[in-house]
Amino acid sequence: MTPTVVRIDAHSPQGRLLDASQPIIDVEDEGYTRGDGVFETMLCVDGAVRKLPRHLARLDHSAQLLQVWNPGEDSWRAALDLALQSAAEGTTTSLGREHTVKLLVSRGVPSEQPYGLVIVSPVPASTITQRTDGVTALLLPRGHDPAEDTSLPWLLSGAKTLSYAINMAVLRYVRTLGAQEAVFIGTDRRILEGATSSVIVAHRTESGVRISTPEPNHGILPGTTQGAIFAGARDEGWEVGFGPLYPADLMEADAVWLASSVRLLAPVTQLNGQALATDDQLTLTLTEFLRTR
Repeated sequence: MTPTVVRIDAHSPQGRLLDASQPIIDVEDEGYTRGDGVFETMLCVDGAVRKLPRHLARLDHSAQLLQVWNPGEDSWRAALDLALQSAAEGTTTSLGREHTVKLLVSRGVPSEQPYGLVIVSPVPASTITQRTDGVTALLLPRGHDPAEDTSLPWLLSGAKTLSYAINMAVLRYVRTLGAQEAVFIGTDRRILEGATSSVIVAHRTESGVRISTPEPNHGILPGTTQGAIFAGARDEGWEVGFGPLYPADLMEADAVWLASSVRLLAPVTQLNGQALATDDQLTLTLTEFLRTR
């Protein structure tokens, strides 16, 4: 199905609807030719974009790191309204009508100004399936210590850039080995993050539930979904923690999830060939935390 696309630029600060069946990207566009730009991917349910302030804040942070123009909240909201009003019917799920919404900023053609795009499409059925069936994953080395990147601003640590070739290559690699997802580990075997997701671990204790995620100051992209879940957990009086986590912590957990904005929570059912515990009730509870955050 053809997505709905709205462009924001100096001439259309509130956005203008494009014909997605016609050429949109210039062959000299540096977002396309160099991956020089930033993006956010969000979930929209029944016309309401979830966690929009969190995504806009992270997009702005990424744009600042790349020193690229960002349209700003008012422009994004106006363009979002236009795109959602014009979008095709979403995927019907237990949550409602679901759309994937992508916000993208490209540096554009060198002789012109940067621009933004809002791209709306129905959520793929395969994404919905992973919420219920879960995923199998492999532990893979990151290849370098991302914590070291934070002192080198040109490495863009903490920016969500259009340069996603490595993330996609990782997913292709694990699929050749019969898995669906990857969980990165550092040189010290510390758990970092998924290829396109945050890692959340749950342990049931005598006093309740404790959920943990790798420490965010370790060169890891802060997860908006993880942040919203932890906010809900705190409101419920749960204990929350920020690493360090190691493979044994995942193997011994009562549940492990890969958290991302559109897929929400995908239970990890198997890690490196070893079956992991899952907890349907905890999955439902954590998903419920996301409804209002």
